[in-house]
Amino acid sequence: MDHTVIVKERDSLSAEVQHLLDELCVDLGFCLSPSAQQRLRELPPLSVVAFTDAVFSAEGMDPHLHEDLRRQVRDRIQRRMS
Repeated sequence: MDHTVIVKERDSLSAEVQHLLDELCVDLGFCLSPSAQQRLRELPPLSVVAFTDAVFSAEGMDPHLHEDLRRQVRDRIQRRMS
C-alpha cells in the first residue's frame, strides 16, 4: 500500500470521527474540547466500548455512573462504526 492511500484512509477516518463527535455534541451534549477532539480524530479507539469510555473521560465523567447516557452514546458510536 502506498503512502497516498494510507493518508486518504486516515483523512477519511478522521472526518468520520469528526462527524460522530459533532453528532454527539448536538444530540447528546458531549461537546468535547478542541484538543480532545483532535486526540480522538488522530488516534480513535478501535472498539465501541473504548471509544464510548474515551468520550466520557474527555468530558470528565465516569461512564459507569451514567448508564442510560452511556448506552445512548455507545449506540451512536456503534451506528457510525458499523
